[in-house]
Amino acid sequence: MPRKTHTERPSGGRGARGRSGGTLEVRTPRPKPKINFTVDALDYKNVALLKQFVTDQGRILPRKYTGLPAHYQRLLGRSIKRARQMLLMK
Repeated sequence: MPRKTHTERPSGGRGARGRSGGTLEVRTPRPKPKINFTVDALDYKNVALLKQFVTDQGRILPRKYTGLPAHYQRLLGRSIKRARQMLLMK
């Protein structure tokens, strides 16, 4: 079977840049939730605070949504996982 070349693409697909010719949607950025806490409060025993950083399905929220620095996000992940092991959280 001969190899297909660049010109043998089926028509009716998306354009060269991946857009279908529609208008661009302008998204308004969502404000990040500002949560104030101390480093001592970020502990596996503080379940009320940890539940603010977990979705309903039990997933840990990323830094994009929590607004925490990387260091505190790692501490947060560790604390949530420890609370899960101690059966304090689901």
